[in-house]
Amino acid sequence: MTVSTVPQANRLRRALRRPGDALARASIGTVPILWNNVDQPALAARVDAATVLDDIARTGYEGTQLGNGFPRGLALREMLDARALRLAEVYVSLPCTIDGPGDDALDVGRERLALLHDGGGEVLTLALGGSPDRSATSGRAADPSTPRLDDAAWRTLGGIVDRIASEAIAAGHTVSFHQHTGTFVETPDELDRLLAVTDPALLGICLDVGHWTVGGGDPADALRRYGDRVTQVHLKDVDAGVLAELRAGRLPDFDAAIRARLFTELGAGVLDLPAVLAVLAQRDYAGWLMVEQDSCWGPPAESAAIGRRVLAQELRCLGNRRTPSAAGG
Repeated sequence: MTVSTVPQANRLRRALRRPGDALARASIGTVPILWNNVDQPALAARVDAATVLDDIARTGYEGTQLGNGFPRGLALREMLDARALRLAEVYVSLPCTIDGPGDDALDVGRERLALLHDGGGEVLTLALGGSPDRSATSGRAADPSTPRLDDAAWRTLGGIVDRIASEAIAAGHTVSFHQHTGTFVETPDELDRLLAVTDPALLGICLDVGHWTVGGGDPADALRRYGDRVTQVHLKDVDAGVLAELRAGRLPDFDAAIRARLFTELGAGVLDLPAVLAVLAQRDYAGWLMVEQDSCWGPPAESAAIGRRVLAQELRCLGNRRTPSAAGG
């Protein structure tokens, strides 16, 4: 992005965040997995970091998750500063099997924390890595036959998560946990189990509304239930047809669902986005709203732009409903 285009990007951001819009204190970012899918790189040709960050800036976002192929440390800070972007979060995929977290889980968490800190980032977003046996029950994880962690594995996981969170907080960062389909923390019951074995003073919730939907939950109800414990939100819509295929077992696993484009542009799927935003507005949510879409059929920048503009429109409509006109309308 040239210097002359940075003011243009800033003007677009201001146009998308007008006075009176709902959730004025929230920050709006995106997740660059849409350009380079770290789990399924064959979905699309690799896009270089400069192009990804240029696209994110010019489509109106304020921040980004650390992406596949991004530079580290000072080089990353300089690339973000040149585009007036913030490093919203670094995602941590903790290895975990049916027996619990792997021996390297703590080291993985610390490595990602260092990337967050060196890059001047804000939130450490913890999640579990994918597991083949759980991927095969994606969308049907509430079934009795689904493999699950036992009590000992939950205790081990809770201890590791608390330790990573404690170290992140000591370094000046906040920490949230992201439930994810195809892992051992997918369903509402499993997130509750994790919260029961971790310290609420250390760990917030990153509610991914798309994964929550696939896992059998209602996002707006979750936001009401967990309240201020939700410190971060991933906004992700779910294609109705692909979800039905996954739940019926006609797609063999989560990877196949991603290849079928399970996640779609905001406004094009089953997510009740107005209801989600309304609950957040009621509590004056001030964290990150991260628009996310794991893959798309067309150019990534187009899907990113659609998501940003759909979100802008919904925030504007919600703000108008919450602020009666001077005529008493």
